[in-house]
Amino acid sequence: MNVHEYQAKELLKEHGLAIPAGHAAMTVEEAVEGAKKLPGPLYVVKAQIHAGGRGKGKFKELGEDAKGGVRLAFSLDEVESHAKEMLGNTLVTIQTGDEGKQVNRLYVTDGVDIESEYYLAMLVDRASGRVAMVASTEGGMDIEDVAHETPEKITTITIDPAQGFMPHHARAVAYALELSGDVNKQCQKLAKQLYNAFMASDCEMLEINPLVETKPDADGKVHLLVLDTKMSFDGNALYRHPAIEEMRDETEEDPAEVEASQYDLAYIKLDGNIGCMVNGAGLAMATMDIIKLNGAFPANFLDVGGGATTEKVTAAFKIILKDPAVEGILVNIFGGIMKCDVIADGIVQAAKDVNLSVPLVVRLEGTNVAKGKEILENSGLPIVSADDLGDAAKKIVAEVKQAA
Repeated sequence: MNVHEYQAKELLKEHGLAIPAGHAAMTVEEAVEGAKKLPGPLYVVKAQIHAGGRGKGKFKELGEDAKGGVRLAFSLDEVESHAKEMLGNTLVTIQTGDEGKQVNRLYVTDGVDIESEYYLAMLVDRASGRVAMVASTEGGMDIEDVAHETPEKITTITIDPAQGFMPHHARAVAYALELSGDVNKQCQKLAKQLYNAFMASDCEMLEINPLVETKPDADGKVHLLVLDTKMSFDGNALYRHPAIEEMRDETEEDPAEVEASQYDLAYIKLDGNIGCMVNGAGLAMATMDIIKLNGAFPANFLDVGGGATTEKVTAAFKIILKDPAVEGILVNIFGGIMKCDVIADGIVQAAKDVNLSVPLVVRLEGTNVAKGKEILENSGLPIVSADDLGDAAKKIVAEVKQAA
């Protein structure tokens, strides 16, 4: 699960990280009122969508010369003007795709006088099986570009969860960012706070880009501030964090994926034309691979799990068919805990409910397979049966081509 920038910053504040003052806004009026609470005279108005590259993005409804989704404002009038242009319009960034995302929330923050920008993130490193902290002096840039063009400027520090975060980890982060003096000490403290926030919230990823060093204030003090951040969480651990779960913004998610989550289905929309319904993530991946091997492309990843009911299978089937790109469906079930007759009942019920109009190929194997096939054969529906996965993939690709 992802959250908005302002929500992530609220969580980080709870762990003591230094964050510029800011206020979330759902309306133009709230944006202006939020700005009035800030010291000014410089404000930053930020579009809140679940995508990066907002500053470089473009609004579909505005001209080519219009500013992006992160704008500076030097007066309350400018805050109001920016808010009017952003709210309700569609922001297209490098991460949203051409369709973009509608901006329904803003974040108005205090301006910062920046001296230097850095990159700092935490994630679960699958290669080492540990939590990793990634640091770079190239803050404010796309980290993918840095990794490709100047990988030597990225330092990865892995942390043994049994040992936890140690002082040498903090020193390694500060060294990687080439900091010295008081800012070095601030960085070591911040790195520890970041680790605590990551672990306490069951994060999957926590990114700060940029982490900024400010110019000296009136007292000559330099500050290390979190200027922008992204956080994503392990969905399987959300039951431990009801307050975080309440932050979920379903308007930022694919409606089909939201519906699937309500039935405890693992569904991800893809760009192909053949819908897939499979039990087990590994089998689902293999099914998508063999569809591509036969010259077609999967329209989705959908794992119904090992203990699905007829109702759950029916819901999965309906979700697949809501995708207008789907021209055929391949059901591939290996029944262990999942019984083939339950799957067959769900398929028949769903096909009748939605008035199935695309080819359907079903491969069943395992518990109650004979009963399952009998249900399909006696359904009166044009369901094509397959003997194995290879046979199923060939049949669905052929059926789709013939229907076209």
